[in-house]
Parts: sequence; C-alpha cells; structure tokens
Amino acid sequence: MPPARKNSLWTPHVAQQPQPQLLSGKSMVITGGVTGIGRAIVVGYLTHGANVAVNHLGDAKSVLQFQSLVEEAAQKLGISREDVHTRLVEVPGDVGNPETGQKLVAAVVDRWGRLDVVVSNAGVCEFQEFLDITPHLWNQTLTTNLTGAFHTIQAGAKQLSSQSPPGGSIIGISSISALVGGAQQGHYTPTKAGVLSLIQSSACALGKYNIRCNALLPGTIKTQLNEKDLDDEDKRKYMEGRIPLGRTGVPSDLAGPAVFLGSDLSTYVNGAQLLVDGGLFVNLQ
Repeated sequence: MPPARKNSLWTPHVAQQPQPQLLSGKSMVITGGVTGIGRAIVVGYLTHGANVAVNHLGDAKSVLQFQSLVEEAAQKLGISREDVHTRLVEVPGDVGNPETGQKLVAAVVDRWGRLDVVVSNAGVCEFQEFLDITPHLWNQTLTTNLTGAFHTIQAGAKQLSSQSPPGGSIIGISSISALVGGAQQGHYTPTKAGVLSLIQSSACALGKYNIRCNALLPGTIKTQLNEKDLDDEDKRKYMEGRIPLGRTGVPSDLAGPAVFLGSDLSTYVNGAQLLVDGGLFVNLQ
C-alpha cells in the first residue's frame, strides 16, 4: 500500500534516469575551442559522448586555457584528466593558414578513424569606430572570421565526402550581426554575414555527399569579446531591456543547439540558420 496522502500533490518516487548521450561514438573538430562559445560547445560535446579535436592559436595563453579546459571537462564528466585526454586532443595553429584546418581534420582521423562534425567557431571582434578601422584590423578580422571559416569547412568537407560512408554535419558560428548592423562593427558584421552565406552555399554544394551545413547565430553572449561592455551595469541593463527573455546569453546557451545540429536529431536540417539570442532579433524588427 502507498503511504497515506495528505493531498493530491503526492506522486510516487521515480528513479532519475541518466540523460541519453546524443553524440556517442562521434568525433568532431572545432576551431577556437578553448574560450567562450567554442569552449562551451566542447564541454557539451564531451558530455554527450563525442571525441573532440580542439584548435587554438597556440600561444602561451591558449595553452593554459586548454589545460584549464581539461580540468573543467574532468570535473564535469567525473573522470580523470588522463581519461579526458583519450577523448580530447589539441591542435594549435592560426585558422587563417589553410594547413591548420588540414591538421585538425587529420588529428581526428588518425586518432579515432572518422570525422562526423565540423564546427567553425574561431573569431575575433575588436570594436572600432568606422572611420578608425585600419587596413590591418580589417584584414585581421576578415582572415580569421571568414577566410579561416572557409579553410576549416573545406578541409572538413573533403574528409566527410571521401570517407565511407560519406556524410556528417558542418556548423558555422555566425552571429546576429549577420542580420543587423553595428556602429562599431563595420569590419566584423560583413565577416559574419559571409559565414552565413558560406554555410548556405556549402549546404547546396555538399548535400549530395550527405553533408548537412547549418549556421548558429548567437545574440549578445557574454564572452571574452564583450565582457567589458557587459560588466558595465548601465550597458548590461540596456541590452537586457531589449531581449524578451530578459537576460544576455552565456556560452553554454550555444551548447544545446550545437549538440542538436551535430546529432542524428537533425538529419534533415540543412542550410538552416538558428538564432540563439533570447528573442533579440525579432524584438528589433
């Protein structure tokens, strides 16, 4: 007999079931994966069972950030650092160099035999007044954000199309800035619009190989790129007032959508753009 109930809110105890691992056995590459959105996606993919090759710039700071990523993953998964290293490998290099994408893909294939997901995430954004944008800043932003995305996506697509069986998922991290302008982003917004366009053209070109290409468009997400602005209480409140959900985003808000697009839950999603912005874009219209 069940225990006496004092009211109708009583429910029997149900043992908590473990969450399914949506990416179990899959292997992925990601650029810019030791900070911000990229780092959150890496942790999300590891949590869902994937093996991950992480690119970072290769400087001393990035190396330390990778080490702290290993620590974070070990705590999150409840495993040792040594066990994390069996599922996580680092590949330093500048994404603007075509060889970096090639080395990243090769690292996955050499280690785990197959590539399943490519996430082109690496990006830079140094806010600057339009009249003060220098040729150096323009070229640096273009090379990292758009040229780097092309090299990464092309290297991944060559592997995905040639392996047996062919196929996989390519995810480009674009931005809400692909759809709206920004007074201090004259050098940045064109690159994010370019990433979105690149993903759309890739979806058309690569579908015959069973390769799905989709874009994530983050809104205002607190990362190392904008933390100074969002640490300013007045600026933060202003931004929060424009977002229907009432808060700015955090990197982990992108992990779920990235897991979805990399998993078999999205096998018929191709050429899509998914806003992850708390409703900011529609509220601006």
